Amino acid sequence: MTDINAQSCRAARALLGWSMADLAQHAAIALQTIQRIESGKPFYESTGLKLIETFRAHGVEVLLPPAYGARVIPHS
Repeated sequence: MTDINAQSCRAARALLGWSMADLAQHAAIALQTIQRIESGKPFYESTGLKLIETFRAHGVEVLLPPAYGARVIPHS
């Protein structure tokens, strides 16, 4: 499984100020899938990777376990 879970997904969305619908649109993933992920239900690894890539493309990094969450990617 990818290194994203419900808490990390919500944290990354919050940093971007996105609703679930916004994330679904940016990641080209069904809104129902975002809702399932954020309720802790299982999801495909490819979906998790797509979310991680979408967040990264918008300047947010998903933190690795055990520190689930997200942070703004620092500019160098």
